[in-house]
Amino acid sequence: MLHCFGGGILSCVLLAEPPLRFLENNTNVLLASSIWYIVFFCPCDLVSQGYSFLPVQLLAAGMKEVTRTWKIVGGVTHADSYYKNGWIVMIAIGWARGAGGSIITNFEQLVKGRWKPQADEWLKMSYTAKVTLLGSVIFTFQHTNHLAISRHNLMFLYTMFLVATKITMMITQTAFMPFAPFEDTLSRMLFGWQQQFSCEKKSKTKSSFNGTGSSTSKPIADASDNVKKKHAKKTE
Repeated sequence: MLHCFGGGILSCVLLAEPPLRFLENNTNVLLASSIWYIVFFCPCDLVSQGYSFLPVQLLAAGMKEVTRTWKIVGGVTHADSYYKNGWIVMIAIGWARGAGGSIITNFEQLVKGRWKPQADEWLKMSYTAKVTLLGSVIFTFQHTNHLAISRHNLMFLYTMFLVATKITMMITQTAFMPFAPFEDTLSRMLFGWQQQFSCEKKSKTKSSFNGTGSSTSKPIADASDNVKKKHAKKTE
């Protein structure tokens, strides 16, 4: 249930609503329970074997992305009913509805004692979290009439983008990141001077270390030469 309704639980917590409010929709609860049952308790493990085929996985992934779009729109609309024109709240709730399952899963791992900092969604955002945040921002702008496009057209375009990128990643079996060029450009524009300063500081410390090393090695070499000369005179 945390994987299926994690976004709804997180959004309810953020809006000070009952976390078990998702249980009001009996249809979704029964659907999630039936899917869980047939996946883990189907005779001869037929459902898992059928899901191993790539066309079935592509179909399920496309349906999941369609559902993600509706979750984001529902979160933005629900937040607007509490906070009129509250952009930050609307973006946060839409993001929580669309990608809150991974955050709730991390909390579950923390409770079980299996949490790892490397897998934290806040420290290292996945592609799903990034694209959901982008969608939440876009639908918030559309909801506040800052984008001259209808909601249905925007939902169609955004869903097609999600489905196309997800299917491409699954077919090619690569971590296709369409936001990577923009992220690199923004990181260089906003934080590039810090990286350059750190690199210059490291180079200066290395050069100073090499200089001190060479200066200290010279007296040692001179002393060894003097010792050799004295020893040669004594032998003569």
